[in-house]
Amino acid sequence: MIQFPRPHASRVDPLFIVMPAYNAAETIEPTFDRIPAGVRERIARYVVVNDGSKDATASALHRLQQGLPNLVVLDHAANRGYGAAEKTLLRYARDNGAGGTILLHADGQYPPERLADLVAPIERNEAEMVQGSRMLGGGALGGGMPLYKFVANKALTRVQNWAFGMGLAEYHSGYLAYSKRVLTEIPFDLLSDSFDIDIEMMIAAHILGMRIVEVAIPARYAGEVSHLQPIRYGLDVLAIVARYRSGHYHRMLGRSRDGTGQS
Repeated sequence: MIQFPRPHASRVDPLFIVMPAYNAAETIEPTFDRIPAGVRERIARYVVVNDGSKDATASALHRLQQGLPNLVVLDHAANRGYGAAEKTLLRYARDNGAGGTILLHADGQYPPERLADLVAPIERNEAEMVQGSRMLGGGALGGGMPLYKFVANKALTRVQNWAFGMGLAEYHSGYLAYSKRVLTEIPFDLLSDSFDIDIEMMIAAHILGMRIVEVAIPARYAGEVSHLQPIRYGLDVLAIVARYRSGHYHRMLGRSRDGTGQS
């Protein structure tokens, strides 16, 4: 059931949905179909990056545009990676005045039915960044997350909470909502071109004193093709931990480890 913001909440306008798409011909239209009517009425712009897809993703997007005149399609001639696609999307949202931006994946694993829940904490001025977490409320295993992914998620999250001191239930969901402040203050172009960009966005928000809220979402594993390589991803996460502990992200953001600005 969609939970709309409380009556006293301030609407976040204009609201953008942004989506990286790579070889998503079979899933992208069903994902759009699942966006609730009440949310559709609020979306100023849908923005999709076709990241060098080799299947019929371009044809699927063309069909979607016939019914969605506010759907903008951006193209990468060659596949540049998830993080690079996300940077293109966030840059477009920032430069075109998005008041709030929701990152939705084209494979349908993250529930479009929960879009209103994701943006609500920003509208209530409770957060600058919101993550849809599968590890809250039993959504992960209940939704069919493979046991090895569940265990790896828990183990990496434990290490990350030790390193970052953020106390999150997970860091590995790419279902995220950003306020305007996030896109204007975080130098996301300096971050990873791979899947770990989402973790780096959370780290940057934390260092800059932004509030991060988690919202429980169900997991959905229905045979979608994942382009994430688990072993490489795990190693990348540990590399992020090492860079954080060395002060890399604080230097990038002009902050000292005690939270003050660098001289």
